[in-house]
Amino acid sequence: MTQTKKLALWNFIWVLSMAIATFGPEYLWNNKSILTVIGITLNLILGVKWVLITKNYIQSLDELQKKIQLESLALSLGLSVIFGLSFSLLDQKNLIPIDAEIGFLVGFMGITYLGAIFFNNRKYQ
Repeated sequence: MTQTKKLALWNFIWVLSMAIATFGPEYLWNNKSILTVIGITLNLILGVKWVLITKNYIQSLDELQKKIQLESLALSLGLSVIFGLSFSLLDQKNLIPIDAEIGFLVGFMGITYLGAIFFNNRKYQ
């Protein structure tokens, strides 16, 4: 299996485990605490494995692709910290009509990472 396919598979496995940990208590096991703790723990373990698979994937890339990934990850991380903290402050001070949920930050991270990958690939063509 190629590194790209392996990464895609582990992305799917981790997202599936997140969905099970999120919706399982309500729809699968009737809010039994022990099963919820097991679901969240499994999600955590699979998440760590996913990070290691991602690391191996990046190590398998050529030097230019590694540079593109590093620059994209750095931009996404920096902007996400700034956005996340500012968004949280706006919520704490009741200056926005919604709660600053983690899902917004995850979405922002994904969008900025994809945008940075696209921009950096174009930059180095």
